[in-house]
Amino acid sequence: MQKPHIVVLDRDTLPQHPFAFDFAHTLTEYAHTAPAETQARLAGADIVITNKVHISADMMAAHPQLKMIAIAATGFEHVALDAAHKAGIVVSNIRAYGNDTVAEHAFMLMMALMRQLPAYRRDVAAGLWQNSPFFCHFGAPIHDVNGKTLGIFGRGGIGQALAQRAEAFGMHILWGEHKHAKNCRSGYTPFTDVLARADVISLHCPLNTNTRHMIGEAELQQMKPGAVLINVSRGGLVDENAVIPALKYGSLAGAGFDVLTEEPPVNGNPLLASQLPNLIITPHMAWGSQEAMSRLFDMLADNINAFVRGQPQNQL
Repeated sequence: MQKPHIVVLDRDTLPQHPFAFDFAHTLTEYAHTAPAETQARLAGADIVITNKVHISADMMAAHPQLKMIAIAATGFEHVALDAAHKAGIVVSNIRAYGNDTVAEHAFMLMMALMRQLPAYRRDVAAGLWQNSPFFCHFGAPIHDVNGKTLGIFGRGGIGQALAQRAEAFGMHILWGEHKHAKNCRSGYTPFTDVLARADVISLHCPLNTNTRHMIGEAELQQMKPGAVLINVSRGGLVDENAVIPALKYGSLAGAGFDVLTEEPPVNGNPLLASQLPNLIITPHMAWGSQEAMSRLFDMLADNINAFVRGQPQNQL
């Protein structure tokens, strides 16, 4: 491949460092690409870099010159993999760059909810402490994490990094088996048993037909009274419409989400509209520490350099 042309579809989602490609090339960078713009912007591209811009089978068919799709993330739901394989297009992603940062974010959400940080910040802002007859103010019940049980679904790098942090704080770990598994693997706990026993449940699964809405109304009702739910993986893992009544009227004590089913949530979302003190929503930024983003950027360039050398890596 002589002097490949590289197109970056959503440059503003990446660190603003120059790319370190070790081969002659031409480069076109777009800050953001709307769905209606993708088709035209793939014209002439030998290599395309996408973080979250969808690339469909039809787009690949319309651009037979395309040789590589370099995903600037771990998730790959936005790329039609089957079509890429049939067309001989190499698709590579970034792996393990964000284990620590996402695990730390999940741990932060868990701690904030167990200690009722949002509720007490609201009480102070409302003047309840200032008007208390005592030196302290108690409102929402707070809990230690020491001695509590953390149920983790997803035993990849992020799940394991979270387990290490939780164990350091004295928590017991349950590794959850797949929801529809016929048999329970050694070292895992059946799905419904995790729901019943865990004080905190944290999701670290890929989103697919088997995991979509793995936590819904029925599962929320099966969870241990007073439990906390954390999702920093994929929004579709949880039926968001079921979370609000569980927080208001059910036994769910708190929920922390860094992901939603639609991102950005331009059409609204029941979680965003609730304003509940036992719910924390962050804007899909758990992965974005400065350290993690630098690792991602370097790995992205490494994937492309390896492909051009004829040694593709991290292929899907």
